[in-house]
Amino acid sequence: MIDVGIHGSTGRVGRLLIENLIKDKEARPHVLHALEDFNFTPPKEAIVTDDVVELLQKSAVVIDFTIAMGCETLLENALKHPTPLVIGTTGLNEHQQNLLKEAANNMPILYSTNMSLGVAVLNRLVELASKSLSDFDIEIVEQHHRFKKDAPSGTALTLGEHAARGRGLNLDDVRVSGRNGLIGERSKDEIAIMALRGGDIVGRHTVGFYNDGEFIEMNHTATSRDTFAKGAIKAAKWIINQPNGLYTISDCLGL
Repeated sequence: MIDVGIHGSTGRVGRLLIENLIKDKEARPHVLHALEDFNFTPPKEAIVTDDVVELLQKSAVVIDFTIAMGCETLLENALKHPTPLVIGTTGLNEHQQNLLKEAANNMPILYSTNMSLGVAVLNRLVELASKSLSDFDIEIVEQHHRFKKDAPSGTALTLGEHAARGRGLNLDDVRVSGRNGLIGERSKDEIAIMALRGGDIVGRHTVGFYNDGEFIEMNHTATSRDTFAKGAIKAAKWIINQPNGLYTISDCLGL
C-alpha cells in the first residue's frame, strides 16, 4: 500500500483526493497536511499535521494542490527531505518555477498545470494543429469559477506554450492577454489567451484556429474536480518508480 501525503488536504481537490484514496486498492491517504479545520471528517487512521517536514518524512509520495506560496514552502522543505512529489498548483512565479527545477535534481517531481488526462491529449493535438495550420490565427479562451485567483489559468498558458512550440515560437514573445481601444490589426504570430470568470465553472478551455473561410475549435470542459484528483493519484503511483527529474502528466501517460 502506497502511503500518500496530501498538501492542501482541506481544499476542494484535497477532499476529493482523500475520498478517492479511501476507495483505492493500491494507495491510501496516510498524512494530511492542514493549516485550517476540515469541513468534513478525515479518515481516523490518517495522520493530520501542520508540519511540512512530518508530511514529507512519513509519506512515500506527496500530492500538492495549494497556492503558489504553499507550494514554495513544500519545495523548500523537500530540498532538505527529498520525497517524490506530484504538484498541481498553478500560478507559480519565476522563482518558484526555478525552485521546482532545482528540487527535481534531488527527487522525481511530476508537475502539471492540469491533471486531466483529456487536457494532456489536447496539449498534443494543439501542438500538431499549430504546426499543420501555420496560416491560421490562434486564440485561446479559458473559463473558471469566480473564486479562481490566478489568470490566465495555468492550463491555458500550457496550451499556449504547445501552440507556440508547434510554430517554433516563444510564447512570451507572442502572447496577448487583452485588447482594448484602437490597437491596429492582429499580427500573424500573436497568440491571444483570454480569461473569463463567473459562477461555479470547474474549467473550460477552447483553442481556436481561425482562417479565411474556415476555423477549427478544440474544447475541453471539466465537469467535476474529481477528474483532477483521479489524474493526480494515477501520477502519484507512477512517479514513485521514476528516477530524479521533472515530469509532466504526458510523461505518465506515455504521450
